[in-house]
Amino acid sequence: MIGNAAHRAPDSVRMAAPARLTPYGLRCEHRETPLGVGEPRPLLSWRLASARVGDDPVAYELEVGGWSSGRVADPAAIGAVYGGPPLLPRTRYVWRVTVWAEDGTEGSAESWFETGQDVWRASWIAHDPRAVDHMDPPVEGDQALGHHGLLPCPQLRTSFENTAPVTGARLFISAKGLYEARVNGHRAGDAELAPGWTDYRRRIQYQVHDVTSALLDGENVLAVTLADGWWSGFVGFEPRSPGYHYGRFPELIAELHLTFEDGSTRVVATGDGWRTGHGEVRYGDLLKGECHDARAETAGWDLPGFDDSSWRPAVVTGDDHSLLVASRDEPVRALGELLPVSSTLIGPGVHLVDFGQNIAGRVRLTVRDQEPGRRVTVRHGETLDGEDRLHTANLRTADATDVLITAGGAEEVFEPRFTYHGFRYAEVSGLDRLDDIRAVVLHSDTPPVGTFECSDPEINRLYENIGWGQRGNFVSVPTDCPQRDERLGWLADAQVFLPTACFNADVSGFFSKWMRDVLDAQSSEGGFSNVAPLLSGVADEGAPGWADAGVLVPWHLYRVYGDDRFLDVDAMARWVDFVAGNNPDLIWRHRTGPHFADWLAPGPATPREVLATAFFHRSAALTAEAARVRGRHDEAERLGKLAARIRAAFAAAFVGDGGLVEGDTQTGYLLALAFDLLTPEQSRGAAARLAALVEESGPLTGFLGVNLLCPVLSAHGRDDLAHALLRRTDPPSWLYQVRHGATTVWERWDGVGAASMNSFNHYAFGSIGEWLYSGVAGIDQAPGSIAFEELVIRPLPGDLSRASASYESARGLISVSWRNDGEGFHLRALVPPGATATVHLPGGDTRRVSSGEHTFELVRGEKS
Repeated sequence: MIGNAAHRAPDSVRMAAPARLTPYGLRCEHRETPLGVGEPRPLLSWRLASARVGDDPVAYELEVGGWSSGRVADPAAIGAVYGGPPLLPRTRYVWRVTVWAEDGTEGSAESWFETGQDVWRASWIAHDPRAVDHMDPPVEGDQALGHHGLLPCPQLRTSFENTAPVTGARLFISAKGLYEARVNGHRAGDAELAPGWTDYRRRIQYQVHDVTSALLDGENVLAVTLADGWWSGFVGFEPRSPGYHYGRFPELIAELHLTFEDGSTRVVATGDGWRTGHGEVRYGDLLKGECHDARAETAGWDLPGFDDSSWRPAVVTGDDHSLLVASRDEPVRALGELLPVSSTLIGPGVHLVDFGQNIAGRVRLTVRDQEPGRRVTVRHGETLDGEDRLHTANLRTADATDVLITAGGAEEVFEPRFTYHGFRYAEVSGLDRLDDIRAVVLHSDTPPVGTFECSDPEINRLYENIGWGQRGNFVSVPTDCPQRDERLGWLADAQVFLPTACFNADVSGFFSKWMRDVLDAQSSEGGFSNVAPLLSGVADEGAPGWADAGVLVPWHLYRVYGDDRFLDVDAMARWVDFVAGNNPDLIWRHRTGPHFADWLAPGPATPREVLATAFFHRSAALTAEAARVRGRHDEAERLGKLAARIRAAFAAAFVGDGGLVEGDTQTGYLLALAFDLLTPEQSRGAAARLAALVEESGPLTGFLGVNLLCPVLSAHGRDDLAHALLRRTDPPSWLYQVRHGATTVWERWDGVGAASMNSFNHYAFGSIGEWLYSGVAGIDQAPGSIAFEELVIRPLPGDLSRASASYESARGLISVSWRNDGEGFHLRALVPPGATATVHLPGGDTRRVSSGEHTFELVRGEKS
């Protein structure tokens, strides 16, 4: 891998702990040194480290600009909301946190953030939509490019004069569609597919880029290329013409704020006076692909001195700024490159390239010494067919095809900028020889925080596959798959995988943004949608286990990151009341929307009412807890009573003697056990029946049960059976996929099914990743613990001889490593400052420990 930040280790894993208590990893609104913070009272947070045992905090102080919180006695604090005077817009604030240990020593760290825009003065502009088909003279051979109804990507530019040295320049920018901005030929920022996907009818994120170093004395140029993206391109699985869902053509809004040496300021904004034309990007679409005709390149258009007199004036399309909001997440970035593991000539001028790893991204291709007008086509696919040719049937209507028309010359580099594909293989046609080619990995920049490794290489490969699947599907939103004509933010996939995702990466900012998408999609009656962002004509509201993510996701985010602002109790309660209002007997029978059941379960179907009512209870119970956290005690009492009534209704309708649950399915028992729907006596019977079903058939769960399978078995004393499932190699199983060459997790357990529904990069079944951390390695938090303040370290070795894991929690670094050899069991654990842990050792011994590093040795044949 070249420059693979996509799979880098967490920073704390690479650094030594400081000698005394010290804050580190400072973040503002879950992001490091963000530009353009829109929250008026931002959350400022930190992690803690110390090389000493028991070196715990007792108090902190925040200083932001000239404001100080004063010393605040709070041993559990790992963050605080800014409480000073109103923050000024477009301003950098330096902030410092100081923490005090019990013995009076102190440690401090410093960071900064910049606030966002307050009042916009720019207008939305676009290429004249009435002129798109005839403004540019046709390029020879252009009719052969296959636009699919897509239009050329417009280029927009303006020039301005600087007569004094610039000391600061910030570009505030967004688009309906996608944008790539340049200042004097230098790219502004490194965001890909910006501004990202939202429901543009409700919210449009803007980004801020520091472009100070690109400014010149004299003439300067701000230049932007636009593409359709999610706004006006092909989106989802509806075979509609582009522009069906949100808009018809891309639009731009931008303000470049300049600060000069003498303190004066100037704003260069989109509006009248901008010019627009077309260049080499003949179309760019997320599903169809991208075409560059290098013969049509307008050299120097983004530099001073370019003559744009032949270009048309840009059209002002509006001045509505009401939907513009600051970004809450880090953008999609290019975070790694892969070289081919093989390249095979399979026909005249046709090369099949294997990158060895299924990814989301694009290809960068360098061609040399080609004549003008040569057509080079790059097709993408996840797998090969039975004849070792590119398999594309599972892409459905997503062409996933990029095209280069060469200009001729010594060297041309082709890299699409406004599309991405899910692929391991690329078929390149139109070249007698293949020069330099590599795959560029794209995903939302969610910093890695977890590591896992054990003595079984196949389990390690499974862990790698889970991580690659997460990265390939976290592209602005948590999608189901990156390859076919779907790529939607399905709520169920996200909620079952979220615990694994949080162990793998810091997804706090990513899900902070996406939960706004979820709230934007909630209906006026209270129904959450099945996908977010919402699309016209794609899935109704209210599927059990899908819409419940509107409760389950924020609750888990709160428990992991300690930020109670994730808990929108009003929205959560409206969902619970919506289901209750449609089902007065509290058995969820009435279909408030589609019912996907336990999606892709290979075994007997779990009765829909059982599954739905279990999730109804879970949402009601967690919403009651959320209300308590937010101080809404009357609401908490009301919802708690509702949850108790749902529990009773479930038991009366579906639970028989000995804890048997109607339907007698694995998922039915898993939901009843995990969601506290049974009495202790019923739980014993249900757990025994679950174990019998698993021993008989292996895992027969679908998306809604798989994340519970190993954790529930372990919780009820059957970690031996959980390990047997983990190491099973017959289908259905995780290692069956590994043994059959998987490099990501498949949509179906066995990879067999209709091509139209057979993704090979679908993370839902990868939710076993949580148990690798919490079960195999032993990193978990106690019930009721928030942000890992109270750890449970309980390794479950099974037949493995060793395992280790680390997790950069919101509180600080947690790590566990153990070895089970002929001499005994050896455990080493690191607990972050401010946390305590209960350590469970094989044989039943437990130890309570404080923060710091601890080791335990159990000699074979002896008690600890």
